Amino acid sequence: MELVPCAPAIISGQLPPSEACCAKLKEQVPCLCGYLKDPTLKPYVDSPNAQKVFQACGVTIPKC
Repeated sequence: MELVPCAPAIISGQLPPSEACCAKLKEQVPCLCGYLKDPTLKPYVDSPNAQKVFQACGVTIPKC
């Protein structure tokens, strides 16, 4: 739910992501490993579009 502002960018690849999306991503960095371990969320967080969004926002995905 915390990443809802990023849904359009992650699902459709719409770039650049919104400022709200980037702010939420940066806020949620400590939670990304949990998202990657969740079978429901992993396909979204680990998708090519999500990788582009992380990169566009300057967010590095932690090594989990």
